[in-house]
Amino acid sequence: MTLTTSTAPATSVDTPARRKFEPNLRDFGIIFGLAAIILFLALNTTTFLTGQNFINLFDQATVVGLLAAAASLCIISGVFDLSSTATLASSAIIGVMITERFGVAAGFFGALLAGTVLGCITGLVVVSTKVNSFIGTLAISIIYRGLAIVLTGGAIVSPKPEQILAFQTWTWPSLFGLTAGSVLMLVTTIVLGVVLWRTTFGRRIYAVGGNQEAARLSGIRTGTIHVAVFAISGLCSGMAGMILASRAGSAQPSMALGVELTAIAAVVIGGTSILGGQGAMWRAFVGVMVLTVIGNGFNLLHWDTTYQQVVTGALILTAVAADGLFRKRNR
Repeated sequence: MTLTTSTAPATSVDTPARRKFEPNLRDFGIIFGLAAIILFLALNTTTFLTGQNFINLFDQATVVGLLAAAASLCIISGVFDLSSTATLASSAIIGVMITERFGVAAGFFGALLAGTVLGCITGLVVVSTKVNSFIGTLAISIIYRGLAIVLTGGAIVSPKPEQILAFQTWTWPSLFGLTAGSVLMLVTTIVLGVVLWRTTFGRRIYAVGGNQEAARLSGIRTGTIHVAVFAISGLCSGMAGMILASRAGSAQPSMALGVELTAIAAVVIGGTSILGGQGAMWRAFVGVMVLTVIGNGFNLLHWDTTYQQVVTGALILTAVAADGLFRKRNR
């Protein structure tokens, strides 16, 4: 007698990396929304479709874009980082101080190192204390802002006069006329997008955000993943800090106050779920461009910018409501 075993047909695993590139209404909604805004501004202004205006758009999106790219990793993994702009300010100040003593290149890399270290500390505190990341990073942001004040005595710090020209290198035109800071933002977004989409680390970020307990039971070190995304957030904050300092020619403790909320808003508007486990880097970029184009449009049309906040708030509310609706439909 021959013993046969019946094997159930193999089912394909619908991994987050595959899901996020399947066309659906959420994808087309945000893309069509951005296209509609661009079309409206193209028809109602004479300067929107100019090359210089597009260069300005990317320049305006640089700082928020870097923070939003990092915020995407955090939110997809199931945590929030409200300390990103405090890290930005502290790392920029450290970078300027290093620049004064050791030169511009050393100052830039010093700022990146400082941002990464501060991000690691944030992650270790959140993971070890098991405090809610929203509350934990809010408290840490106050600490980092205090650190920035201690380092500067509340004053503005700037490089030596002979270093200013080289220090403002991130405002110089480079590829296709874009500033060096804009190019850095685009490259960082692409690199993090590839990491999220094509690497084991990226798949683990989705797994931890989708179901942390299941990820832990499957052998993923969830704490390590969270510390890693906070470290990347700190690195991006260091980049954004030096770009912002390069523009102003100085750094101060109050840099980029509240911009972390704009970055999170861009991620949510782009369609990344605030509940974790779903999202993509391109969504964050589109969300950043939506907010940037809206702001640019208000300026070009000479509209009262007070209403810009109303529009932004409505977009966030719509995005969150749509996310809840899609989740209910997919259950």
